[in-house]
Amino acid sequence: MAKEYTIKSGNDVCADIVWHQHKISKSQPASIKTQKPCLLWFTGLSGAGKSTIANAVEAQLFELQRHTYLLDGDNVRYGLNKDLGFSDESRVENIRRIGEVAKLFVDSGMIVLSAFIFPFREDRKMVRQMLEPGEFVEVHVSTPLNVCEQRDPKGLYKQARAGRIEKFTGVDSPYEPPVNPELTLNTDAVSLSECVERVIGYLIAQQFIVERDATLYRAS
Repeated sequence: MAKEYTIKSGNDVCADIVWHQHKISKSQPASIKTQKPCLLWFTGLSGAGKSTIANAVEAQLFELQRHTYLLDGDNVRYGLNKDLGFSDESRVENIRRIGEVAKLFVDSGMIVLSAFIFPFREDRKMVRQMLEPGEFVEVHVSTPLNVCEQRDPKGLYKQARAGRIEKFTGVDSPYEPPVNPELTLNTDAVSLSECVERVIGYLIAQQFIVERDATLYRAS
């Protein structure tokens, strides 16, 4: 296991660092891509279907020739955040880094999809505040705990119930559901294809993707 990173505070940032304004604004590459940038933030319990929906939505957006990038909770632990552990301090830093990376992609005109548990409202609020109003689209995958535990694709609930994993969300650590998410999807009641349809429909209705995409989507 990699040694855990020592997190520095904002006071440790060098005073000589200066923010450079780019000559190309985010609206310019977005206009070439004929889309509005945003961050689709899929949140919910382990096993709720976040990654499954995010991958299916990205595949549909690819078919519509939209420019996307998908950030997945497990994948970022392999590289960007492999130096972080699971302490409270590391958890906040994990979220901060993911938010900053997502913002970079949004600033480049991309539609970004992220699939993370991130159980606490304040953490999700922190990422929302990194972006401009309207760019953060919170998608609550609200599949009930008992269904998620029955699925248990990684065997994590079983390990948590046996005491081999501590502070596991939904077992001995709380999940704080969003209060006013832009979308709510319950994969126990709604099929994957309908979940994808609702997300794409939202993007079209909010003009993140253009009307020609609506025509293509209805024809598919």
